[in-house]
Amino acid sequence: MRLKRVAAAAAAVALSGLSGVILGSGAASAAPSCPNLYVVAIPGTWETGPDKAEHMHGPGMLAGVTRGMPSGTRVDYVDYAATAFPWEGDVYGKSKSQAANNARGMIKAMAARCAATKIAIVGYSQGADAAGDVAAEIGTGIGVVPPSRIAGVGLISDPRRSPTDIQVGPRAGGAGASGARPGGFGFVSDRVRTICDPQDLYCSTKSDDFITRFAGFLAETSDPNPASIWRYQLEAGSIVGDLMSSGGIGTLSTQLSEGANKKRVQQLEKFYGSGAHTSYGSYHVGGGQTAVSWMHNWIAGLA
Repeated sequence: MRLKRVAAAAAAVALSGLSGVILGSGAASAAPSCPNLYVVAIPGTWETGPDKAEHMHGPGMLAGVTRGMPSGTRVDYVDYAATAFPWEGDVYGKSKSQAANNARGMIKAMAARCAATKIAIVGYSQGADAAGDVAAEIGTGIGVVPPSRIAGVGLISDPRRSPTDIQVGPRAGGAGASGARPGGFGFVSDRVRTICDPQDLYCSTKSDDFITRFAGFLAETSDPNPASIWRYQLEAGSIVGDLMSSGGIGTLSTQLSEGANKKRVQQLEKFYGSGAHTSYGSYHVGGGQTAVSWMHNWIAGLA
């Protein structure tokens, strides 16, 4: 199965939008009056991109989150490569960068045109990775709008989830496979909600699983930005520091042993067979709500 093949490669090797797709009536050129809430939604890997038919661009996992928003809400989807590996066209780092750049442009344009409009950002999987990065920039004062413009940020299966992020539903251990964002979400931390199935290895990686952590780091830096060298150094230093305090090279060798590799293959097979990463529409977070329905209700309540 393609998902299993590609995701397995991600664990072994490394873990844009040209335009926004508007949900609801009207075309992008119609320039409707300013909404009360502007929702920028970023789909996950393979849920959009140039190889998708036009009618397939957009929702994916986030369809149930953004559908049926209150009046006065506008939802735009970010279209981007949504790929992860060189043979697909763009490596993960370049694809995610494309998603983040397009989201920034959409947010900046709306903020400039509609001074009173509040903004929400939602993302799933690779889209959550990009959405979280954009939100973190805004929250730490280097984004395209001030933190006060952000009403909420909803992240489902964020590969950069931090143990300190506000979680909804059963608490997942560890952090995202790509490691937490240096500096966190700053002044928007109280408006960020993340959902992660504890069985989803993309957003719930044990702190002592150094093979997956290094793979996630390689994915994030697969299209390096010279301006982010400082961040790469911090992230690599964090992994190496944890490794050294946990036995150093000896621990890494143990995790790369034949027995450990066989165990990892079994773990990955169990993970992909469980569908944990792709079942947030049925993953219950409490109160009779699924991850998708909870996120929908929360975003709708911000309008």
